Amino acid sequence: MDWGWISANRGELISLAGNNLYLALIPVVLGLVISIPLGVLSVRWGWVYPPVLSATSVIYAIPSLALFIFLIPFTGIVTSTRDLTLIIPLTLYTLATLVPNVVDGLRSVPEPVRQSATAMGFGAMRRLARVELPIAVPVVMAGLRVATVASISLVSVGELIGNGGLGFLFTDGEQRDFPTEIYAGIGLIVILALAADALLVLLGWLLTPWRRSDPGASHSTREEAAA
Repeated sequence: MDWGWISANRGELISLAGNNLYLALIPVVLGLVISIPLGVLSVRWGWVYPPVLSATSVIYAIPSLALFIFLIPFTGIVTSTRDLTLIIPLTLYTLATLVPNVVDGLRSVPEPVRQSATAMGFGAMRRLARVELPIAVPVVMAGLRVATVASISLVSVGELIGNGGLGFLFTDGEQRDFPTEIYAGIGLIVILALAADALLVLLGWLLTPWRRSDPGASHSTREEAAA
């Protein structure tokens, strides 16, 4: 391990890490935006869920390199568009984790809680935003953590099309027979994943104040806190 090389190139390493984080988090955000309405539809109309789950599972089974190659004729690999070639597949991959967690989170809301919210005058959208989604946060957040860590790791595969964040260190280190680059890439990916996971844990803690004040609170208490 050449620590001198790491110190001399810390600026480039930070830049690669920032690019890796950007390419990883954009798909996660897009995946969450897509997964919430899909999850809501799957809970409201149960027949929607099996085909959605099958589609996301099939997409997740497709090798990332195959998706990159499929998208290149449409999105290209030039600087202005190549991010899309990586972001689109990673977004699709997040759906395999996020959609089931959104569905499970919404299904975890007890029916008496929904009925109580309706009796309090909540319409469907207000009940969803103020009661159901807040109660579903812990389950959704668990899926979000998995999707985020996986996305941070998968970005490196994009180096095969010239845009892989920290993946550059793997290919360059291999070509130059310089393992320090490879070790640095692995270490930075682990650090990014741990930091992102810790931030999501903190976010989940902030979004569920009733779990902090009273860990044994009943679902009805949570509904009142959300309302």
